[in-house]
Amino acid sequence: MSLSWKHESPAHWDQDKARVVGGAPKGVFKDSESKYNLGQMVPGEWWQVTSPEGQVIGYGWMDIVWGDGEILLAVAPDAQGAGVGAWILERLSEEAAARGLRYIYNMVLPTHPERAAVTAWLTLQGFGVDNSGERLQKQVA
Repeated sequence: MSLSWKHESPAHWDQDKARVVGGAPKGVFKDSESKYNLGQMVPGEWWQVTSPEGQVIGYGWMDIVWGDGEILLAVAPDAQGAGVGAWILERLSEEAAARGLRYIYNMVLPTHPERAAVTAWLTLQGFGVDNSGERLQKQVA
């Protein structure tokens, strides 16, 4: 897959984030569609994923918390089902390993409209439920 992975530094809420992340179905992310204004800086580390044609089709995000990387990923609806999400997870794993982190983790909110399916997909990607039973985590190299 010939996608482009670009680190945004500093990262700002822009039209593409509003479309891909903010446009996710209600309940997927905590208030992402209304939390930021265009041009506002956003916390954590962000990576933009573009198609070979130059269209933004996804994002990866990571925030370091006590030696682990909390992550999220978002894929534009028209790019879903083509392996982009798995590609983003692999890049996030590489970024976490390069920073010396032990695990990456994701919490699928109870309000997520496809919580069971996303949890099953993350499990197929090597994630397991941690001791708290609340987050899915994967050890990085």
